[in-house]
Amino acid sequence: MAKTIFQGAHYRITVLTNQLIRMEYSEDGQFEDRFTQTVLNRTFDPPKVTVTETNEQLALHTPNVALFYEKEKKFNEYTVSLDVRFETGYTHHWRFGDTEWNLKGTTRTLDGADGEVMLEDGILSRNGVTVMDDSTTFILDEENHPVKRHGSTTDCYLFAYGHDYFKALKDFYQLTGQTPLLPRYALGNWWSRYWKYTEESYLNLVEQFQEEKIPLSVSVIDMDWHLTEIPERFGNGWTGYTWDKRLFPQPKRFMQALHDKGLAVTLNVHPADGIRAFEEAYPRVAQRLQLNQAEEEPARFDLNDEAFRVSYFEDVHHPMEEEGVDFWWIDWQQGTKSGVAGLDPLWQLNHYHFLDQTQRKQDPLILSRYAGPGSHRYPLGFSGDTIISWASLAFQPYMTTTASNIGYSWWSHDIGGHMLGYKDEELSLRWLQFGVFSPINRLHSSSSAFTSKEPWTFEPTIAGVMKDYLRFRHSLLPYLYTANVRTHEVGVPLMQPMYYRYPEIEEAYNSRNQYFFGSELLVAPITQPINQETELGKAKVFLPPGDWFDLFRNCRYEGDTSITMYRSLTDIPVLARAGAIIPLDATPEETKANELPEKIRWEIFPGKTNEYELIEDLAGNRCTTRVRLDEATQQLSIETEGDNKILPSNRQHEFHLRVTDEVQVVGECLSSSYQEQTKEQVIIVQQSERQNILSIVGFAYSKTQTSEQAVFDILKRANIENQLKDQIWQRYGDETSKKKRFNLFSQLSLPDLAQALFECEYTDQREE
Repeated sequence: MAKTIFQGAHYRITVLTNQLIRMEYSEDGQFEDRFTQTVLNRTFDPPKVTVTETNEQLALHTPNVALFYEKEKKFNEYTVSLDVRFETGYTHHWRFGDTEWNLKGTTRTLDGADGEVMLEDGILSRNGVTVMDDSTTFILDEENHPVKRHGSTTDCYLFAYGHDYFKALKDFYQLTGQTPLLPRYALGNWWSRYWKYTEESYLNLVEQFQEEKIPLSVSVIDMDWHLTEIPERFGNGWTGYTWDKRLFPQPKRFMQALHDKGLAVTLNVHPADGIRAFEEAYPRVAQRLQLNQAEEEPARFDLNDEAFRVSYFEDVHHPMEEEGVDFWWIDWQQGTKSGVAGLDPLWQLNHYHFLDQTQRKQDPLILSRYAGPGSHRYPLGFSGDTIISWASLAFQPYMTTTASNIGYSWWSHDIGGHMLGYKDEELSLRWLQFGVFSPINRLHSSSSAFTSKEPWTFEPTIAGVMKDYLRFRHSLLPYLYTANVRTHEVGVPLMQPMYYRYPEIEEAYNSRNQYFFGSELLVAPITQPINQETELGKAKVFLPPGDWFDLFRNCRYEGDTSITMYRSLTDIPVLARAGAIIPLDATPEETKANELPEKIRWEIFPGKTNEYELIEDLAGNRCTTRVRLDEATQQLSIETEGDNKILPSNRQHEFHLRVTDEVQVVGECLSSSYQEQTKEQVIIVQQSERQNILSIVGFAYSKTQTSEQAVFDILKRANIENQLKDQIWQRYGDETSKKKRFNLFSQLSLPDLAQALFECEYTDQREE
């Protein structure tokens, strides 16, 4: 076996893979082999390493990297350099400390943000090389407690993966630990509001969601669940662990009612002030910690104190969990310093809470802020209290997607914005549409009476669209849960920047606010107000090579271009790749988030042969349903693998094939019909024991599509003179070729109207 560790009096260099190298420098010659807050594993398949060494220089060579180090000197731009070679043929000379091309990672919080904020570095770079600095993290001892380091003053990891971003992430997760599997309910719709509810008003609210047929999966009770008006001698009322019985007289009954409706329950906590004498749990805590109860001696918050830490969980949190709390929203905002210099109390809270959840239940979960690299092991992330503004919305798609560059997949934003700002129902709708296509869809607002997000309180048209999108989010649960499994087991994030799949196309890096959403979809949220000329919102969209189908509209786009897409309030650009297979819950209003749907609706798009594996878990058991569309044989097959006893006994599959004309279906199915208006062949199949194969004769999507109706609709909506509309419409009808119609649009002195009409004609792929 080739030597992989190279050590001198003050340095140690470990080649972990052909593209990942650990570099340590220590003044006293001591080095650290234990795990850290960030790094949990340094065992990889053996790399291929050769070495050339002189008294002054160490040169290490792998198939991808040539590392040159001036021995015994501190690491800097003069003493460390890399020559890197990548499969694409790209080469680069890199010097230590160069971060110019870093593609960024994420940030601790968006508290108070009104638009863009600075992001920390990630592990991916346009020039192919990055450094992750692990020098200041604490060591994790055998019992998972943080302890101070000895030895290395510099401890960093060189990632030299070029543009193979997926491989870099895979090795990052192997180095730092996998993202845990989220419980299914976390992927549905969350209701959250900073508001002084009562048991009655909250349950009435949930009832109204049900009456409106809007599915919810998580009930967030913000801080007013606990006592907030406390005697002055105890300080402020932000920290609290005692139910306010004036509002919630029987907490166990209240949470059981929420559970009966299929909702998980989380409570907001601000732990900074510890456990004070007015708390119900105080006598238990005081007895364990031997506090002077007569003097009301508080249990000061200090997770470095083992006795406090044990009491914090066993005497305070566990009894409340036994009453019905499923997980905790840790709303820590009291700084980054603890009783131990350099140890972040937020990281401690995330670490110990998640560790406690893992030991106590099958589906551990917390909601908290990001606390640095490695935080992906403690999902979910709460991004903080943003200002309600278009600028805040415009930053969130980019910020959420870019977080994948540091392995942080599960951001939960205050959808709709948190505070201040102004009334703008269009903004609220566009934010919700992004929320539906973001990792966690948690509606939230501040304590203002005027910022609440109940859909039915909005203008009827806006309200109707909001309700439809919230139902659609719940219908996405089969797709989202499968992506969740892939994140956990394979290390593939749900939201991916465009450059992950198209790293050599410049436009992929410029398309900041669009992203891949799971394996099949591309999303470009609309983050600016509608244009008054067209009454349409717009987003510039980079379409990679190949055909792309609008999920919500009957149109096809030819890729390898960029185009501005225009949408009314009812839509945002959500595109399925050619051959996409997308599983949905066919009856989202009827399925609780912790249940498996009785009917799966499969959206299937023409194109190259494709296969989709739907993964479903229940009570620790798994069933995989594999749907395959073979373009050559025109066969559609469905089969199950694993424990299919967890599936509903009357499970049905409803296939929606996007086609131009009716197709002939040969095989065992309950029904098959063609829907002319939506251009779909709908085939319903009963779940079989293992496999069912259907022949789809004539399955194709013509390259001829009509755009006349779309052009008419845009002209009708436009705020321009009717006479001008008539002139455009007549000339449009007279022109027979695409080129002439494009010329007609380009002559308009109304640029947004021209672009909107151009998009309609672009989806019409007729030959000249």
